[in-house]
Amino acid sequence: MQNSALIILDDITDWQPYYPSQSTVTSSEYLLQTSSKSRTQILNLCGDLSYLSTGYYVSLLAEARGQRVLPSVTTINDLANFNHYQLLLANTDKQLSKFLGNVDKTAPVRILICFGQTQEPLLSSFARQIFDRYPCPIIWVEFSYQGRWFINQLGGGALPDLSDEQQTFFGNALDSFSKRVWRKARAPKEYRYDLAILHDPNEFIPTSDKKALQRFIKAAKEADIDAELITADDYNRLLEFDALFIRETTRINHYTYHFAKKAEANGMVVIDAPHSILQCANKVFLKELLDKHEIPTPRTELLLSQQEIDYAQIGERLGYPVVLKIPDGSFSIGVEKAESEEELRRVASELFNKSTILLAQEFVKTDFDWRIGILNNRPIYACKYFMARNHWQIYNHASGTSRSKSGGFETVGVHQVPKDVVKTALQATKLIGDGLYGVDMKVTSKGPVIIEINDNPSIDSGVEDLLLGDELYHIIMRDFARRLDEK
Repeated sequence: MQNSALIILDDITDWQPYYPSQSTVTSSEYLLQTSSKSRTQILNLCGDLSYLSTGYYVSLLAEARGQRVLPSVTTINDLANFNHYQLLLANTDKQLSKFLGNVDKTAPVRILICFGQTQEPLLSSFARQIFDRYPCPIIWVEFSYQGRWFINQLGGGALPDLSDEQQTFFGNALDSFSKRVWRKARAPKEYRYDLAILHDPNEFIPTSDKKALQRFIKAAKEADIDAELITADDYNRLLEFDALFIRETTRINHYTYHFAKKAEANGMVVIDAPHSILQCANKVFLKELLDKHEIPTPRTELLLSQQEIDYAQIGERLGYPVVLKIPDGSFSIGVEKAESEEELRRVASELFNKSTILLAQEFVKTDFDWRIGILNNRPIYACKYFMARNHWQIYNHASGTSRSKSGGFETVGVHQVPKDVVKTALQATKLIGDGLYGVDMKVTSKGPVIIEINDNPSIDSGVEDLLLGDELYHIIMRDFARRLDEK
């Protein structure tokens, strides 16, 4: 059996049923390697994949070493969390329904899936779907009947626990899988490059609306790039593409960050790059970064829940009203205003339930915020975002309607923006990288101050593109083509 991947085992004797191979090492040997091998594909066949187990660390270190590993840490975590719920089976898989219709309902039904294959012909489509969702070499699925069929248990399996017949099946499935190669073979391309645009069609406040996404796809084609919209469900397809463009709100403890990390680890061009998400998504990090380089911001203090806080002194230093923020909020969520010491204490107490660190910031009253869009260290668009009606923020999430109310906007040419605003925005983004950023700023009597830097700025049709039209999308897609050419 030929296999281009490095196979990690708890014990070399686990491989005894198969032909000897130079591609097998023990987990201990792998973990103690001081440098990664030339092979970048890793098959983790450790029996215990629980959190912080040896098997867990194999996958964790493989990802840290820039190697593609099956299962990934994300898959391990997903499998570990599966027991928190039961998965109701869809009625659309007729073959699955036929299989379950012929089995005893009084006892659980357990099936083995190896590399997306199963020994039961009626379950071939189901097995492929499970493997696509949870790409793990060995998966056990248990069905149970409670009025209708559920997936009651789902988890990784251990090679030594398989019967002789199952070990033969595993070997054949591995052989078949290794021939398909890790990166899916694609048909001859009409375009030079393939771009995945990650979006969430159900996002409450999307970073790009449907029309803007289609304009990105159209502009990509003119840059010799075939762009395709993907969602969180397409994580296992990511390596089919040459580049990733994230068009939904990013967070660290979120799949958007996992997509970015996987893309970067596999040499893909990615916007937003993981370091941009890491630095922009957390206001505490941004505060320290901007303060260190003396980039002007509103006066800000950190509040720690585990320390005694002198709210009276904070009010005296910053003046009322005081703005309180959780570090990783977006679209004005997790941002509150306190008009007095009593309100400051109450709001802080509420927000400390969401975060152990808060930012207390002086209130800077303006009619609008500047948003300067920057790509590859040059400004590409500029907007004025006005405060929501009768509100102090751009978004009013307490508007009493099903949707948050936002203020108006005015799109202007970059040349119409005060020079010190553009200069300050560029100084800030250069500290982070050369990706796509949206810098939110207010102009005070002492000059511009930075409110936040967005690693995933809004680009909606009829708003940010109002002045440049299709050219804004072309600028971004041409930059992707440049980055890909330089790879």
